[in-house]
Amino acid sequence: MTTATHARSVAGAVPVRERILAPDLARGFALLLVALAHATGILNGTIPRVDPDPQGPERAYYFVMFTFVHASALPLFAMLFGYGLVQFMRHQDERQVPPEKTRAALLRRHAGLLLLGVLHGILLFVGDVLGAFGIGGLILTLLVLRRGKWVYRLGLVYLGFGLVYLAVLAARVYPSMSGNSTTKVPTGQDTTATAVTYADSVKDRLTDWPISTLVLLSTILFAMIGVWAARQRILEEPAKHRKLLWSGAIGGFAIAIAGTLPTALTAAGVAGPEQSLAGASKQLYEGAGLFGSVGYICVFGLIGLRLANRQRTGRVAGALVALGQRTLTFYLLQSVCWQLLLSHYLLRLGERTNSPAYTALACALGIWLVSLVLASVLQRFGYRGPAERLIRWFTHGSNRR
Repeated sequence: MTTATHARSVAGAVPVRERILAPDLARGFALLLVALAHATGILNGTIPRVDPDPQGPERAYYFVMFTFVHASALPLFAMLFGYGLVQFMRHQDERQVPPEKTRAALLRRHAGLLLLGVLHGILLFVGDVLGAFGIGGLILTLLVLRRGKWVYRLGLVYLGFGLVYLAVLAARVYPSMSGNSTTKVPTGQDTTATAVTYADSVKDRLTDWPISTLVLLSTILFAMIGVWAARQRILEEPAKHRKLLWSGAIGGFAIAIAGTLPTALTAAGVAGPEQSLAGASKQLYEGAGLFGSVGYICVFGLIGLRLANRQRTGRVAGALVALGQRTLTFYLLQSVCWQLLLSHYLLRLGERTNSPAYTALACALGIWLVSLVLASVLQRFGYRGPAERLIRWFTHGSNRR
């Protein structure tokens, strides 16, 4: 075996220069959605993340959050996660890596992600998605990847089922909407957000994180949509799929806005359904977020198409790409910042301000902008994020790079 052939047969990470723009752009932007959602939830201590009695401009804030942020952030990340799985597998195939080695690398990768999720979920943030993504990745690697075409189309079947489900819910909720409604968004209490000591918060997360992870395992259905899109090379070949991307962007956001509107109006204190349909309205909003995430991905596919025709990416897009290539590191950094800024046992910013909405907005934007700068610096000097390096260590074993 020649040296060149041997090099091709060894599993390795996808070089930065070979990555496509759209997924990294979307990941970098998705971190802003995640920051907004998490900060709002921690400061209000509610699930979903809402102030039951918003005042003045706060009403507009919660309207926007429920329409474009809360329900779309998680499905967006999950779809990009599924897309990345197929990209990784295709890259290994192009390097002539044996399928069994690729599968072993993916299993190690997701086992490492699960371990990181356990530590993150117990020590820092109960809403951790890494554990669920790790388990979902193991399932997808074992049961879905390299299967027949029908398996990959399950994501489309789920989208179709979701659309019918939303139509049924909308037919129940919309006729009951009224500007005189006193209905509130149904919420639960996030006990970890109100813990008075770090030890108390860890104790809560020890029992809450496993339950949260089981609930989040449903994200494997969102990931399946990303797997299908990657099989079609939709983001690698945006010019070929221009019409599909435009349809997905317009249609996805139209469905998302229509589905989230009743709950968004309820959260803003403007209008709402009758009390008996508050739960159905919440289910409508949660399901509609999936289509919002489809809209986001399609928008970034179109942006990637436009940028691909330019000689230079530009500073803003370049910073987003740098952040998207280090999503894991800066996702974890956000959790550290929430502990430092928002917990009751450290800086307690939520107790020093009069508005959870404004505080959440300032914290989320500030942390995201700092992340953009730090990611750009790492990119300039050619460094991956430390969490990415750790996952690559799990993935590639003795061939880690």
